[in-house]
Amino acid sequence: MKKMLFILAVLLSTSIVFHLKAQTQKDDDFEFFDTVVNNHNQLFQMSCIPSAVEMILKYYKVVDFDFYGLQNEWQNKADGSFRDFDNRELYGITFSQKFVLPRNATFPIDSLFQTIANELKSEKKVIISLPVDGGWHMFVICKQTPDGDFVSYSKLGSHTLIFRNTKEIVKKSNGTEILTYRTPPGM
Repeated sequence: MKKMLFILAVLLSTSIVFHLKAQTQKDDDFEFFDTVVNNHNQLFQMSCIPSAVEMILKYYKVVDFDFYGLQNEWQNKADGSFRDFDNRELYGITFSQKFVLPRNATFPIDSLFQTIANELKSEKKVIISLPVDGGWHMFVICKQTPDGDFVSYSKLGSHTLIFRNTKEIVKKSNGTEILTYRTPPGM
């Protein structure tokens, strides 16, 4: 009986240890990006573009979590687009607008998806414009899932939006544009 209780105790404690290790072994970069998103807000209804850029700047720790300078400057600018950040260097990070093409049946969706995948493989995030509620909203793609889709995060005020079906959304809209970036060596 004592031997059976000992075996049961060993099995139970082993499964608990493995479960705890599985919960604590997370991707540090993703975990930090999650912290960035959770501590960030979109301040104005029309400030989703600078809000997404601010999340990238916060992720690279070139600005503090309380930095909202881009959104405060932009506020509710209604005619803004990724072109406002194209070839713009902010705190050492240079942003580039890509796939500025008509959204139709000839849009190179496979090329867009490959570009995003390549950026993620090089440990970068990608800002993407996605249709939401009859308009467009900016998201930050932070990772690719095992099945090949992209996970996109955004903020709407203090509310966090997460899309796990980014490819499907892009296909339904016949394409979209993205904002990528370069960092200096060592960043």
